[in-house]
Amino acid sequence: MAGETDLKTLLASMTPELLAGTYVFATLAPEARQPEGIDAIMVFREREGTTLIVTEEAAGAPGLTSAFRCRMITLNIHSSLEAVGFLAAITTRLATAGMGVNPVSAFYHDHLFVPADRAEEAIRLLRELAAENRT
Repeated sequence: MAGETDLKTLLASMTPELLAGTYVFATLAPEARQPEGIDAIMVFREREGTTLIVTEEAAGAPGLTSAFRCRMITLNIHSSLEAVGFLAAITTRLATAGMGVNPVSAFYHDHLFVPADRAEEAIRLLRELAAENRT
């Protein structure tokens, strides 16, 4: 299952969905093990340590240091991992509004982590972007 590559189709067809819950980016030292019972929605290992995206509640686990209180938006279009410009167009639109965003691409969808207090604004901007590309 390849996913969509056409930029105009991706932008016009995306249906951004604000998911329930508040998340944070947490980090563990390189040699530390992930605490028992932590169900991270993303884990990424770097030389400096391991990053986990976890619920705000899970961030209180021993050994975790967290930052960036955020909400998760799923774009709900099966974008190809080889699509060109999709996230660039989206992050540019949010940047124009002065909003930081941490995008994560998975096999089927792209997900955005936006500041928790600006999540509704992000959804509005993304829906406007989609509507502009349907004309």
